[in-house]
Amino acid sequence: MPNKSLAETEYTQFRLFLEQHSGIVLGDNKQYLVRSRLAPLMGQYDLPSLSEVVRRSMKPTERQLRASVIDAMTTNETLWFRDRYPFELLSNVLLPEYSKLGRPLKIWSAACSSGQEPYSLAMTILEYQQKRPGTLPGSASILATDLSPSMLDKCKGGDYDNLALGRGLSDQRKRQFFDSTDAGTMVIKDNVKKFINFRAHNLLESYTLLGKFDIIFCRNVLIYFAPEAKAKILRQFAAALNPKGILFLGASESIAGLTEEFDMIRCNPGIYYQKKT
Repeated sequence: MPNKSLAETEYTQFRLFLEQHSGIVLGDNKQYLVRSRLAPLMGQYDLPSLSEVVRRSMKPTERQLRASVIDAMTTNETLWFRDRYPFELLSNVLLPEYSKLGRPLKIWSAACSSGQEPYSLAMTILEYQQKRPGTLPGSASILATDLSPSMLDKCKGGDYDNLALGRGLSDQRKRQFFDSTDAGTMVIKDNVKKFINFRAHNLLESYTLLGKFDIIFCRNVLIYFAPEAKAKILRQFAAALNPKGILFLGASESIAGLTEEFDMIRCNPGIYYQKKT
């Protein structure tokens, strides 16, 4: 029977490895999370124990296994229109302002997970354009990035089962923005997909080649990073934003003590951060 145990020293070494290569910080006594995420790789790679999976993944020569391990540990499910207020602010406040630009609005959905956030953004933009024909003349483009190759493949397909569709998506939006498949799932329509470009990216690496953005969504992601990594990411976000660009973080996340490059804008409800001029 496969051995799913992990010694304390092995767990400690793996925690350091994961933080170095993905920025994610595992807390104490999270061995159960490592077991649940990595146990399937034992069969996939024909390895006798979880200890062997962890040990080999930390070798630079085991590139495929290493990628699979990081992929498994960084995969998270998310919701459609999560917390609602960022999308309401986008529709009611920000899109009317950005409609005056005369050029495409550029949005970045960082750490997009299984795609619900960038697709929710695209739906919000489509609904705005349908209600106000002729506005947002430059339209919009959304860059969606994630560290996980398997997540990006899922995102590009835009194919979701009933469980995923039931998490924050109204029946009206299902009818408007999805097509049913013979497999019993639903797939995002092309008029939604056209807004989005999916791309692999590690938030700890350079953002230079990604370009400049008007709005960045990076929600419920920084909570997994150490303070030094958070500060670095926030500095790079500021550099990647156009003047007065906007950053959305998760409802429980704060930039206090990490950066002075943003002003906090309070709304009712919610907040966002605006790059200082």
